[in-house]
Amino acid sequence: MATKTPNGRGDRLQVFRGTFIHSTDTSPLESLDAYIVGVNELGKIMFIDTADKDEELSVKWRFKRETIRVLQPRQEFFIPGLVDTHIHASQYPKMGSCLDLPLLQWLIKYTFPVEARFKDLKFAEDMYTKVVKRTLRNGTTTACYFATIHTDSSLKLCDVIDKFGQRAFVGKVCMDINDIYTEYKETTNESVKETERFVAELAKRKYPLVRPIVTPRFVPSCTSELLKQLGSFANANDLHIQSHISEARPEIDVVNNMFLNCKNYSDVYDVHGLLNDKTIMAHGVYLSDEELELFQKKGAGIAHCPNSNTSLCSGLMNVRNALNHKVNVGLGTDVSGGYSPSVLDAVRRAIDVSNILSLNTPGYEKLSYKEVFRLATLGGSKALGLDKLIGNFEVGKDFDAVLINTSVPNSPFEVFPEDTLMDIFQKFLFLGDDRNISEVYVAGKQVFPFAKS
Repeated sequence: MATKTPNGRGDRLQVFRGTFIHSTDTSPLESLDAYIVGVNELGKIMFIDTADKDEELSVKWRFKRETIRVLQPRQEFFIPGLVDTHIHASQYPKMGSCLDLPLLQWLIKYTFPVEARFKDLKFAEDMYTKVVKRTLRNGTTTACYFATIHTDSSLKLCDVIDKFGQRAFVGKVCMDINDIYTEYKETTNESVKETERFVAELAKRKYPLVRPIVTPRFVPSCTSELLKQLGSFANANDLHIQSHISEARPEIDVVNNMFLNCKNYSDVYDVHGLLNDKTIMAHGVYLSDEELELFQKKGAGIAHCPNSNTSLCSGLMNVRNALNHKVNVGLGTDVSGGYSPSVLDAVRRAIDVSNILSLNTPGYEKLSYKEVFRLATLGGSKALGLDKLIGNFEVGKDFDAVLINTSVPNSPFEVFPEDTLMDIFQKFLFLGDDRNISEVYVAGKQVFPFAKS
């Protein structure tokens, strides 16, 4: 692999030697065994080459060979940081419980009441600290968060994320329709003005890794006027957009009855200026081929949330069809519709869903574990429009990385002498958990284990 012209002092480089496993545009899984990677003080990957070039590289980049961090063979390896393209930080208190109802009833009985509590800033700070630490501990270096309708507590989430060094999009939720749980909604004007305030206040804080994202909750909770104004605001300010789409059949029926002049669910977002190359839509379980073609044309991405889709009995998304339409797809935990905060869980559930679809769909091509790993890393970065910055170990990208250790005490899996590197990697992918995640880096900075205060 080619290196770049030296930039910066060698004594400020972090240099790692060992195994790096990642995905590229041309390969769903590439194992770089016995490689050396250099990261500068800005967290950028400056070089990546075979380890036998260490002497040559040390001269070129002016670092001392004895400062190289050497990973233990077959025991330690780096993967890119995991990307969670859809998670509700404000639903964390209910994670792992209250999964006995379908989507719309679940929102009314469990979700809106807990989100309403985030008006209390102390409660919000406590919960948001817990969810950010939990996701980092599980290797999530980038997260796309829904907060709540409360601007100040949404800003508190941004404060917490910056404090712990995670990379994130954060959305103040917008909704001006809630006829059943009426305590939890805004007026159209309030929703727009508070979104503007949220974006302006976050900009003043100059957090390097935290960005705002315009967040209409989903079509059933938003009037046409609100959708239109949010679309105009997002486009005028070049902001990212997130929402939900085609998660469950009853939800789709509601949308069809609300917007009789629109061709389908995707068309609703499109005519309101909310579907473009900065859009990430969660679920997409029932998107038609026509809608997928629109997604591809607009450059919009999909957050596949398999745990949530099965836990709430919403449906089974055909990811293969979306990929065949050249739509960018990432993985989402969708806490708390999904009961796990781990993107590794999303990987496993995505494989399960694909396997289930293959049982009933003649000619269906199952997703391989390699392809789903790419969804969890590079795919997620593409879906969020961040692939020029993160997603794999390429020169010029930020070093967002997770150090895996397969021989920690009480590891959930065993490694045997005859296991190949790919055997070990698969065991981690299917059996590993946060015990195997020994270090997490975001933009070159180690953010886990957490610094002692």
